[in-house]
Amino acid sequence: MKVSELSRRTGVRVPLIKYYLREGMLPPGRATAANQADYGEDHVRRLRLIRTLIGTRGLSAGATKEILDAITGGQEDLHQVLGIVLGVRPAKGAEPAPAPDPEASDPDPEGLAAARGLIGAMGWDVSPGNPATRTLAEVLTALDHLGTDVDWRTLLPYARLADDMAELDLRQLDGGGDPLAQAERAVLVTVLLEPALLALRRLAQEDKSSRLFGGAHADGAGEA
Repeated sequence: MKVSELSRRTGVRVPLIKYYLREGMLPPGRATAANQADYGEDHVRRLRLIRTLIGTRGLSAGATKEILDAITGGQEDLHQVLGIVLGVRPAKGAEPAPAPDPEASDPDPEGLAAARGLIGAMGWDVSPGNPATRTLAEVLTALDHLGTDVDWRTLLPYARLADDMAELDLRQLDGGGDPLAQAERAVLVTVLLEPALLALRRLAQEDKSSRLFGGAHADGAGEA
């Protein structure tokens, strides 16, 4: 297909497609003339993945290119592909990240030990550099500073629910197929579903609040 057809099928404007081609985010098409080329279904799929990573995930063009290079560079380990999409595992052959400078980096949050306690209690095998560990630690630190009685043990029932959701997520990943197809599926279950899961939780919370605490307020909710 010509670039105009590629644009029509993907919803990506031609100038933007040409930018992705110049930046190496999109492989060149098959040259048919001095200034013309044909593009195939792989270009359609890759463009849709680029749109998802940039438009939905909010990644920069540079970060998106790194992910695309990694998942289309002969990477066949689905666990590695998923880790690259999540940003917790390096690409195959990538230079190791430099050791952090203790004086330049932020100090570890006070709740880091508590976060690791929860991870250990769940028996989770996670990367040392997984940013979610630090996020959890920062939340636990804030809860402690607020004087709440919520600690990592309080979060264990939520962790078990998260474990069940992760099991469901990963069952939807097909271990076969090419790396690009695996990456598309990984982005689907790890990125695109997250807003839907949060929306479902909010809907369920309103329903339960209405049932438990609504009373007369729920009966009159539709009144002017």
